[in-house]
Parts: sequence; structure tokens; C-alpha cells
Amino acid sequence: MASKADTKPIVGLPVILVATVGIALVGGFWYLERASIAPAKGPVLTADAKAYTRNLRLGGVDMKATESAAHQMLVEITGNITNAGDRKLRSVRVNCIFYDAYGQVVLKERVEIVKTRYGGLAPNETKPFRLPFDTLPGSWNQGLPQLVIAEIMFD
Repeated sequence: MASKADTKPIVGLPVILVATVGIALVGGFWYLERASIAPAKGPVLTADAKAYTRNLRLGGVDMKATESAAHQMLVEITGNITNAGDRKLRSVRVNCIFYDAYGQVVLKERVEIVKTRYGGLAPNETKPFRLPFDTLPGSWNQGLPQLVIAEIMFD
């Protein structure tokens, strides 16, 4: 007759560890997949703001790349925004959409081009903007990004 000390568990410790790590990996991949397709956070373009976008003009948009002192590439998008409407704007944000050689989006970043602390943007006023990017993906096609009005805050 066998004693209690001679009995072995049905499932060994290595099998339990492998199963736990496998479940954690599957859960991690599932979470990362779901997080990458989550909608953009932050305010959306209201109906009032969407109608007002026809009064905003982006002009003189240009791009240049320079190397920083730390030997890092800095890409700057510069241009002007004109408010051809009749309302004073407190803030305007745009989505900068960068593409790869196949036309696939590789980066979408929301940046503010009109800021309250710089006086906003009055009717019939034009102001310059500068958008620096220092962490663009290597797969970026080196072309000017698409700039899309994403948010307008009125005074």
C-alpha cells in the first residue's frame, strides 16, 4: 500500500507556470489590440465648430527637418491660420496625420495651433504656427502630413 508521501500531483508546477504565462500573454495581446482601436480621447468637433471650419484658412504650410544637438531629427511644420469668420477663437487644434509609402497612417497626433495664452484668434486675424515633431516613425513617407481641424473653442 502506498503512503501519502509517495503520491504525485496530477499537474506539475512547470505545467501550471506555463499555463499562467500563456494566459497572461494572451490577455496582454488582447488588451493591446483593443487599446489600439479605441476612439481618440478629448473633445470632438461640435456641430457649431464643424460649421465654422469653412472660415478657417491654413496657408503657407511648409515642412523642414533639422538635426538637433543630440543628433536627433526634428521635423517642423510651419504655416499660418486665418480666421475669416466673425467669432473670436480661444483655441484651435488640428490632427496631424502622417502616412507611410503605402498611404497607411503611421502617426496621428492632435496639436494646438491657436492658444488662449497667446491671445486666441480674432475675426479677420492671421497668426503663424509652428509644430515640432521629434519622434516620427521610421516608416513615415517623409511627406507633409495631412492637417485636419479637430477642435475649435470659441470665446
